[in-house]
Amino acid sequence: MSKPQLSIVVTVYNEEDNIQPLLKAIYSALDNYDYELILVDDGSYDETVAETKKYANGRTRVLIFNKNYGQTTALAAGIDHARGEYIATMDGDLQNDPSDIPMMLEKAIKEDWDVVAGVRANRQDGFVLRKIPSKLANWIIRSTTKANLKDYGCSLRVYRANVAQDMGLYGELHRFIPVLIKQEGARMTEVDVKHHPRIHGTSKYGLNRTFKVIADLILMLFFQKYFQRPIHLFGTIGLLSFFIGVIINIYMLILKISGEDIWGRPILLAGVIFLLGGVQLITTGIVAEIIVRTYFESQNKKTYKVKDVYRGE
Repeated sequence: MSKPQLSIVVTVYNEEDNIQPLLKAIYSALDNYDYELILVDDGSYDETVAETKKYANGRTRVLIFNKNYGQTTALAAGIDHARGEYIATMDGDLQNDPSDIPMMLEKAIKEDWDVVAGVRANRQDGFVLRKIPSKLANWIIRSTTKANLKDYGCSLRVYRANVAQDMGLYGELHRFIPVLIKQEGARMTEVDVKHHPRIHGTSKYGLNRTFKVIADLILMLFFQKYFQRPIHLFGTIGLLSFFIGVIINIYMLILKISGEDIWGRPILLAGVIFLLGGVQLITTGIVAEIIVRTYFESQNKKTYKVKDVYRGE
């Protein structure tokens, strides 16, 4: 079976009223392109699957999960099953507009971008529950990761297939796809895209996601800076803690020799905690280094990626 030029991956969860207009919009926008559509149903309990089977054409495949795994897992499954040279991703709530995909695909091809990301220039969402958390999350991610994008939350993106399939999505890391892409050294740009208000169904997002973003951000910062050298993080903090403990305990020893009673002093307890904490952190760093080596060597993975090889004539 030949590869299509484009695979469109759409994740849906309880979007029964959106399926018919969604499929109609995609088929209309991509009519002149060689594409396949992969719809991933993330364990919907309404009539989403039935509606999909009713209106899907021959270019559409539907992955039906046995339960709700979350958007990141659904997105990863769709990308894994994609056969196209390029992969476009979008939400199934009709807020993303499929008519933007041809423009984004042409830009990726003509200008040789690995990723073309959408920016919701005129975002049609609630100010308090959606826009404020999104702006806060965007600012935090931009400030800490240096992956400089305007809109990290827009799902509408076009990827070169090998870039999308090497991202390693799991957990809830779909929010940090630009950061994962930056770590891979891919070339990425942004374009303004249309954004529509939600008409059918209910949003799956709220204020609580801000705290999830912060928790995931800590993990991403670790991956970005210390994934291949965890001893640099744990070892540095551990040695600092150990030496603080040593200094405190030497000071307490001097006081003891001088005849002072040191029993029950809080600083004595602090010295012991710093000392033991430092040993534990250094040990954790060593164990983490062993795990990283096992990760790469057991799977024959490389710690680098070669973009191209030039052979002189």
